[in-house]
Amino acid sequence: MSDSTTITVRVTKSVKDRLEKLASETKRSKSSLAAEGISAFVDLEERQIAGIKKALASIDAGLGVAHDDVAAWVASWDTDDERPAPKAK
Repeated sequence: MSDSTTITVRVTKSVKDRLEKLASETKRSKSSLAAEGISAFVDLEERQIAGIKKALASIDAGLGVAHDDVAAWVASWDTDDERPAPKAK
């Protein structure tokens, strides 16, 4: 990791103890485990934010479906009068 940098993170004593145990059991450093965990968290958050932005853009483009239409569709599931999935108007 030639482009690495150092940050300080506060965690509860319980998390620190668990991290130390995990490091010992996996024969890895606490720092490498923490860095891997932070990286995975950032990746997940970035994907979620990108998905939210994409969804908001589709709504802004008029591709959304009204909540009442979706609720009625879901309520019809498993009934004799099941409705087709609603479409954007």
